[in-house]
Amino acid sequence: MKNVVVFFATGFEEVEGLAVVDILRRAGVSVDICSLNGEYVTGSHNITIKSDILIENIDIDKYHCIVLPGGLPGATNLRDDKRIIEFVQKFDKEGKFVAAICAAPIVLEKADIIRDRAVTSYPGSLENSEKFNYKEEVVVRSENLITSRGPATVLEFAYNILEAMDLKDKANLLREAMMVNFYNKNI
Repeated sequence: MKNVVVFFATGFEEVEGLAVVDILRRAGVSVDICSLNGEYVTGSHNITIKSDILIENIDIDKYHCIVLPGGLPGATNLRDDKRIIEFVQKFDKEGKFVAAICAAPIVLEKADIIRDRAVTSYPGSLENSEKFNYKEEVVVRSENLITSRGPATVLEFAYNILEAMDLKDKANLLREAMMVNFYNKNI
């Protein structure tokens, strides 16, 4: 079974964090909600969730993918946490997946793992976007990095995480079951 950890810091974007957890769990992936701020963490729109695990108790080696939701100041809080930077650098070095949406690619930038790879983010989030291959696409996968633009792109972001973990069939089944294909045909 694939194991994913989604890191939640105070001020996270609720849609981006919780939709990813929901979709991955629908696909049968083991997902842990990990808080940097105690058992309960509050998002940018004052929604409080209960974590499955606290960062100080995590065994990071059991996971196949790290997911970083955006939102402000959530993404900034992730970026400024030394443990998150170390986990992201470790996963990148090991070729494990690191997925960041909206403003959260600022974590990848601070961890200095973007290099020549293509990425995307919420417009204006990445200060040095001219230094790497910035794309204005819904989801960008470059090697083991998966990035996306914002709340409206979260479904495709989550499906792309599944596809990266060799769960394309489950991603496609969920696209159908969640009526994404219907919606896309009718807009």
